[in-house]
Amino acid sequence: MKIRTYAALPIALILAFAVAACGAGNSGVTPQPAEKITLRMMSQWNESGAPQQFNLANKIIDEFQRANPNITIENQVLETELYKSKLKVLSASNSLPDIGFTWAAGFMEPYVKADMFAPLNDIVDGELKDQFVKGTVEAYSYNGKAYALPVELNIVPVYYNKAIFSKYHLQPPTDFEYFMSAIKILKSNGVKPIALGGKEGWTASFWYMYLADRLGGPDLLDQAVANNDFTDPNLIEAARMSQELVDQGAFSKGFIGMSNDEAKPLFMNGLAAMYMAGTWEVPNYTTSPDTSQSVKYSIGYFKFPTIKGGKGDINDWVGGPGVALFVANHSKHVREAKKFVTYFTKRWGEASVTEAGIVPATKVDTSKIQLPQMYIDLLNELASAKKVTNYLDVQMKPVAAEGHRNLVQALFGKQITPEEFVAQQDKLLKDGR
Repeated sequence: MKIRTYAALPIALILAFAVAACGAGNSGVTPQPAEKITLRMMSQWNESGAPQQFNLANKIIDEFQRANPNITIENQVLETELYKSKLKVLSASNSLPDIGFTWAAGFMEPYVKADMFAPLNDIVDGELKDQFVKGTVEAYSYNGKAYALPVELNIVPVYYNKAIFSKYHLQPPTDFEYFMSAIKILKSNGVKPIALGGKEGWTASFWYMYLADRLGGPDLLDQAVANNDFTDPNLIEAARMSQELVDQGAFSKGFIGMSNDEAKPLFMNGLAAMYMAGTWEVPNYTTSPDTSQSVKYSIGYFKFPTIKGGKGDINDWVGGPGVALFVANHSKHVREAKKFVTYFTKRWGEASVTEAGIVPATKVDTSKIQLPQMYIDLLNELASAKKVTNYLDVQMKPVAAEGHRNLVQALFGKQITPEEFVAQQDKLLKDGR
């Protein structure tokens, strides 16, 4: 048996090794504190427009900071349209926040193509594997890579005031002819039929989209965007019917210059009979402590009515994934930012149902949770939906999307004809921007 031998080491070196060896296992050595870092975040849930989301987001941020005292989250909160504008401005100088929110499809495409969002497959296939509702992550994926973690899933009902409907012996309409007659009855009795803030355009787009869907069927709008062809006759007819609603006085006076945040109180305060918005509004009608119980009892919803001779189904919805968290690719702290968005998405899914009444994009077992009836009903609607058509301005590329919001506002404001609306939207799509 051969024994390997070593030359004698100098005594000082031997002592140094001994000290190092003892130090390695000595609990008395003070570990280096974790590096203090700050992550910049931007979000669009402001306190007045989305109080439940605003409060829950802040709660999750506080929880994360307590669990990770070396990380500070600086969250800048903006109104939705200001948020979108600032994101675009910051992207021009490659100075996006470390963490932010994005919408799907055409909205996020230019950011992905410019390599501004970090791929998040390690999270989707790792800690959050199988946690998302089918189809939600795919809406934020390109070429097999996920670039954002979805936190919301929404459909768009028509909310109505039960007390007002009952007073004038009205039922939730299932066909458009009855819907129009209900508008006439309400208007003749001095009641504002519909609260609509048309200033930003996207709210009016909901009405246009439903008319197009009920006329031309569930694939009409998707195909128009995918094929860059906005010339189908049903698209013109939907524009004509949009202006018919305006002519009949369906919307509150001055609606075209009114923001959504200004129009919403008309409905909440019983000054308008109907209001169309996504299920992100459900917390205001169910769980919000700022809403009186009498208001909560008075609000119901109905599906957008069918149109005689149209191809659309009453179980077709406008909606889709809401917003999703991204991590900026240029961030100096990508690892920590990924840690935060993972934590946020997981906690949001756990708490959004019980604490805010929000439909999350992650899977929720509702069998052991007590929920307001409207929330349960809308979850069931989502589960049984035949088709959910994603918002037009989200499907389109940025220039076409901005043009769409402007054109819808002009259409409802009677500044352009239905033919001009369709022709200009078609050109924007064909320009491919």
